[in-house]
Amino acid sequence: MAAANALLGVALREATQRKLQRFSELRGKPVASGEFWDIVAITAADEKQEFAYKQQLSEKLKKKELPLGVQYHVFVDPAGAKIGGYSQRLPNASALGKIFTALPFGNPIYQMLELKLAMYIDFPSHMKPGILVTCADDIELYSVGECEFIRFDKPGFTALAHPSSLTVGTTHGVFVLEPFNYLEYKDLEYRCCHRFLHKPSIEQMHHFNAVCRHHQDMAGGDTTPLKLESEYVYTDSLFYMDHKTAKKLLAFYEKIGTLNCEIDAYGDFLQALGPGATVEYTRNTSNVTKEEAELTDIRQRIFHLLKGTSLNVVVLNKSKFYHIGTTEEYLFHFTSDSSLKSELGLQSIAFSIFSTTPKCSGNTSCIIQSILDSGCSVATGSVVEYSRLGPNVSVGENCIVSGCSVITEAVLPADSFVCSLSLKMNGYLKYSTMAFGVQDNLKRNVKTLSDIKLLQFFGVCFLSCLNIWNLKVTEELFSGNKTCLSLWNARIFPACSSLSDSVTTSLKMLNAVQNKSAFSLNKYKLLSIEEMLIYKDVEDMITYREQIFLEITLNRKQSDLEAS
Repeated sequence: MAAANALLGVALREATQRKLQRFSELRGKPVASGEFWDIVAITAADEKQEFAYKQQLSEKLKKKELPLGVQYHVFVDPAGAKIGGYSQRLPNASALGKIFTALPFGNPIYQMLELKLAMYIDFPSHMKPGILVTCADDIELYSVGECEFIRFDKPGFTALAHPSSLTVGTTHGVFVLEPFNYLEYKDLEYRCCHRFLHKPSIEQMHHFNAVCRHHQDMAGGDTTPLKLESEYVYTDSLFYMDHKTAKKLLAFYEKIGTLNCEIDAYGDFLQALGPGATVEYTRNTSNVTKEEAELTDIRQRIFHLLKGTSLNVVVLNKSKFYHIGTTEEYLFHFTSDSSLKSELGLQSIAFSIFSTTPKCSGNTSCIIQSILDSGCSVATGSVVEYSRLGPNVSVGENCIVSGCSVITEAVLPADSFVCSLSLKMNGYLKYSTMAFGVQDNLKRNVKTLSDIKLLQFFGVCFLSCLNIWNLKVTEELFSGNKTCLSLWNARIFPACSSLSDSVTTSLKMLNAVQNKSAFSLNKYKLLSIEEMLIYKDVEDMITYREQIFLEITLNRKQSDLEAS
């Protein structure tokens, strides 16, 4: 099996490098008609996020990091229910967006947007008019052979499918495919889907005949190799809808007017498709973030609108699906997971100034577009991005450090998350740094003040933390909805006049919790993460990143001159 996995890794690496090379050749150049996408559309949760996205797109186009002659649009969610999220499980992407998450390779650094465009580089020329829908926090790698291409040319929907373990299937969409008789499995197969299961239980996968068996090694979704003769399922990633179907959905939306509930493009569209689809799922709200009164009614209307529409599946037997939407996944794939590193060409030190060489075997640290003093230490399993760290800074294991500037002596405890944001408050530039544990659940909420003892900050009862910080338990402690109390809307992070002071102060409150020693936050203006995103100064954050970029570029030029 090890030999088969090694061969798969080589095939994915070669296919991926070819796509990256082709995309690299298009960057900064006008594209011919049909050679690339007509429109690249990004959804934003609100006007602030929309502005952030437009600013970053503008910078990329100015620096010729994207193909030219393409319409790049940002569409903000209308008032009411949201489709664009705030990346609460990976908060270093909250301010400037998951689609602009930095990746540890490329010069200049690739972000998720460039990687998505590169991985789908072959699609437009083999696609009939329609829309391709994808998420901002996953990576699909696949190999289909030199003379084969993925075609999106059938009516209705067409989705990619990846072989995955049954455990992975419980957190994804799973295809129940129509029976298929081939003497041998191919890298690329075009199949028809009988029905689509959204985050099913293992029992449901067996009940609806979604489980397959195979007598050879195959790739496993989310990097889990499937064992010989093991059971597996086909899970989803992106999907395409043809022009006629897209127009049908648009007409339906215009007829409704304003949507007052959250409709999921995967769960609510795909579950309506295929001859085996039934209306039962419309009443299942177990996977819904927020349950609204009219959700079931709208779902049923969508079901009847799409019923009878075909779901075509492109089975990619030589593929892997990686998700990096949480802090744990982010750290694992950038520091520990040798598969993705090899297949995508990820680096331990990417476009950075840092003389210390990370460890070669097992876990390493990962430094992305940052300037670190040679006296600084970064432990294995940690990621540092867009930051400046001085000579007396020590970063513990499994940390995420983003947008920070630490000049003075500082210790970041293992498993800590530290991310700085620039803010514009009453016309003044301020800074605030969110700091907590990488395993803290920012989405977990309670309804009353008496229940906040159920929340945990850095693995400690939140009520105990408030005592350490000398903060009173009142409604004023939380921003926004007072019946939805969480670490996300807890006003515990100080606003400071300088970036370095902001980081130092938040580290003091973090260390106070770890050491169970008092550190009063009474004298500071305190903000929640929710409020930081309201006050965020996008231009200043982009300027800060640009300063680091220019300094690294200048340093590299000087090094090249000295070498010659």
